[in-house]
Amino acid sequence: MESTRDDVVLDRPQVKTAVLALNAHLKSTASSKKLLMNDVQPISLLFTLWKIPKKEQTIRIRLPNGLRTESAEVCLFTKDEAKMTSEQTERFYRKLLAERGVKNVTEVIPFKALKTEFKPFEAKRRLLGNFDLFLSDARIRRRLPSHIGKHFYEKKKAPLSVDLLSKHLAKDMELLIQGTTLTVSNKGSCCMAFVAHSGMTADEIVENVVAAVSTISTKLEMKGKNIKIIHLKTRKSAALPIYSSDLSHITLVEESREKATLLKRKQKKKTENDNMEVPENGIKQDGKGREEEEEEEIPQLVPIETPTKRPKRLVLPKKGLKKAPKPAAGKVLTKTLKDKTLSKKTPKVTARGLTGKARSK
Repeated sequence: MESTRDDVVLDRPQVKTAVLALNAHLKSTASSKKLLMNDVQPISLLFTLWKIPKKEQTIRIRLPNGLRTESAEVCLFTKDEAKMTSEQTERFYRKLLAERGVKNVTEVIPFKALKTEFKPFEAKRRLLGNFDLFLSDARIRRRLPSHIGKHFYEKKKAPLSVDLLSKHLAKDMELLIQGTTLTVSNKGSCCMAFVAHSGMTADEIVENVVAAVSTISTKLEMKGKNIKIIHLKTRKSAALPIYSSDLSHITLVEESREKATLLKRKQKKKTENDNMEVPENGIKQDGKGREEEEEEEIPQLVPIETPTKRPKRLVLPKKGLKKAPKPAAGKVLTKTLKDKTLSKKTPKVTARGLTGKARSK
């Protein structure tokens, strides 16, 4: 039985104790390092899932207490309009935002200006430090990473995509600026969402945490109970658990795995039965009869005896090797070195030598 997705219920007292512990930790570290009083640390939710999702998903979350004030600096990257310069494109989109009722965007940078004016490394670092949030036109979102650099992603300030052609542009921009997003990756079982900051009160942080968890549990595109553990943490603090699923989730996961294995076995048997060979009489045999025949047809292994006698030697013919072919006629070949050596070693036999041997006998 698969459970519903909106069954994650947080214990508010436990969430509040975790928030108070994080605030105490931040105050102790701030006093030890002598940081400024207006420095704000982000507070995030860390989700651990039972399974790795098959698809990547981005969930937009509306929070009851906004993460940014009206004085927050927001930058928008836009597409280059045809037959317009960078200045004309900037004026065009500022006019569009004013007509749609968007007032929180402080800077508009066309894509052409981003490539030329912010090409040096120092210019990108200054741009990163001057703004709290970056938004991008959905039509150029895939082209931005190669031009803004890796520091935007390391500082968790990657531009959020927005559809500038939408009829509800003001609501979408307000949701992105005052809300948050959660990116569920298909490469791992953990994901994180920025839901509050240390400048809020404990009650405001608890409200944001509860709202974010309920939205994520309902919008998550996975069947059954998926959230395993939820932690609350800052960038450098320990992760404090605020929710842990019971052991019934393990049984559900095991049941789903067993169902998957049974389906695979049934499909395998079906394919084996379909691929069975039909004999000459046209009657299809069962899998058991086929296995029995195969077992009967297996021959017994007999050990091979090693030969005791040695193999006979090859005997060369008495005539010896064949003679080499004679050289072509017309030229007289000189004696080879081998013939000269043989002629020197063999003594010449004369008639005088023969008579001397006969007398001695």
